[in-house]
Amino acid sequence: MNPTVNLSFLLQQLLTLLLLPCRWKIYTRAAVGKWELLQSNIGISAMHMQLLNNGKVIIFDRTDFGPSNISLPNGKCRNDPNDTALPIDCTAHSVEYDIALNTIRPLMVLTDVWCSSGAVMSDGVLLQTGGFNDGEHAVRTYKPCNDNSCDWQEIKNGLAQRRWYATNHLLPDGRQIVIGGRRQFNYEFYPKKSSAEKAYNLPFLVQTNDPRIENNLYPFVFLNVDGNLFIFANNRAILFDYMKGVVVRTYPAVPGGDPRSYPSTGSAVLLPLKNVHGGAIGAEVLVCGGAPKGAYINAQNGNFVGALNTCGRIHITDSNPAWVMETMPQARVMGDMVILPNGDVLIINGASKGTAGWEFGRDPVLSPVIYRPDNGIGSRFEVQNPSTTPRMYHSSAILLYDGRVLVGGSNPHTYYNFTRVSFPTDLTLEAFSPSYLNPNYANMRPRIVSPVSQPTIGYGQLLVVQFTVSSMLNKDLIKVTIVAPSFTTHSFSMNQRLLVLSQNVTVLGKSTYQVRVLTPGSGNLAPRGYYLLFVVHEDIPSDGIWIQIK
Repeated sequence: MNPTVNLSFLLQQLLTLLLLPCRWKIYTRAAVGKWELLQSNIGISAMHMQLLNNGKVIIFDRTDFGPSNISLPNGKCRNDPNDTALPIDCTAHSVEYDIALNTIRPLMVLTDVWCSSGAVMSDGVLLQTGGFNDGEHAVRTYKPCNDNSCDWQEIKNGLAQRRWYATNHLLPDGRQIVIGGRRQFNYEFYPKKSSAEKAYNLPFLVQTNDPRIENNLYPFVFLNVDGNLFIFANNRAILFDYMKGVVVRTYPAVPGGDPRSYPSTGSAVLLPLKNVHGGAIGAEVLVCGGAPKGAYINAQNGNFVGALNTCGRIHITDSNPAWVMETMPQARVMGDMVILPNGDVLIINGASKGTAGWEFGRDPVLSPVIYRPDNGIGSRFEVQNPSTTPRMYHSSAILLYDGRVLVGGSNPHTYYNFTRVSFPTDLTLEAFSPSYLNPNYANMRPRIVSPVSQPTIGYGQLLVVQFTVSSMLNKDLIKVTIVAPSFTTHSFSMNQRLLVLSQNVTVLGKSTYQVRVLTPGSGNLAPRGYYLLFVVHEDIPSDGIWIQIK
């Protein structure tokens, strides 16, 4: 073998890579991460999920699937003459999952929550909006408790417009904005300033509506660092001043022009916000997967087109923003994107063919992928160990306080269907543990000693965190992150947000350390509410503790 020839070949390949225009196809391959079956049957399919600050997860699907596999307690029955499946229903369509005890408690929703939206309010109460049929104008609240006494409360006509496939986001002033939904090209706020407050038109949702297909439902919405909203629908985005009702900026369409929104369902995250106390703060959005133009009509006709295998990444705060395209290891539609405590992004669930919708997905993607945003292009993707359970339409995934990711759902059928179908309704609950939870890293994992969970703190204030690490500490590889828990459904995690706090580490004693951090400076960076705080050492996070920014 001639070493000179090999060196020339390598240099030629390197030069080729350096000349590639904003589109890269290199990724690392590995097989890491661990799966665990938590519950073989929670009674319902996990279509919607939300972690609350009492360490429990609220899960629900819809009331018009027919009877679920879990009964309401104490002989309760829901009496709803408007329900399209069961006017009298003694089964639950929502449950509370206790993470520490690995137990399920049935809850009662009063009207149909199918394909609804939500987010946690500043006081920790889950606000959930809309749904189908008699639930389309409803507002529901769930106030967390520790004595198993809490259940859903409902305000029957709390919304000005019907909301089905809408998106919610918590705002700096404590209200939530509810955007879009099927045939709703508008937005509204909750709570309302007065009973007379109505919805406001949003022409962008008209412009992004594909006739007979839509491709703009469950829009991807993120609060930008300037207080405006980044709204992505179909294949393009705007920066929107919701206070004045004006478009501040129109972003370029994603290269290729393929849709990324429901039913051509991709997913999106706001990448970790850094430098939140000094200089200009940049913000980036990552959009991954989806289905090509025409895929939904093709699926209706029994032709299941391959999903998109690309991600687009854009600096939304740049003066001249442009999408940078990357290629995933696998094509994926209906995937979820979960921000991990160390700032990495987990891409999980979904299919490699078809679209969202009844029976429209094929070829499940069983292997999650970790995306490392701080790595160089070409080394950001890492394939994880596969699950054995397909997670197709109506699946979900959320981050837990211990760093695991809770995964559930999958029901691509009009009703519960467990037999003679390719992808039976799934009632299981799994946990995926990223490699940072490998026992081999236990001596590197921080353990927070103080404060105890749920201290209350204001903006721009000092917070002192004491922690221990068994191994030798690398002070340069310590960071503190806070994560807003998301409301997740239909491949989008609403209100998901991670901030990296500035910090200063000092040694207190053997294996004991103190880190002094400053909380974010304003509600534009972190709306008031509950966040999980993690100490991360060499990319290995501690268990999270709850803090409340007030």
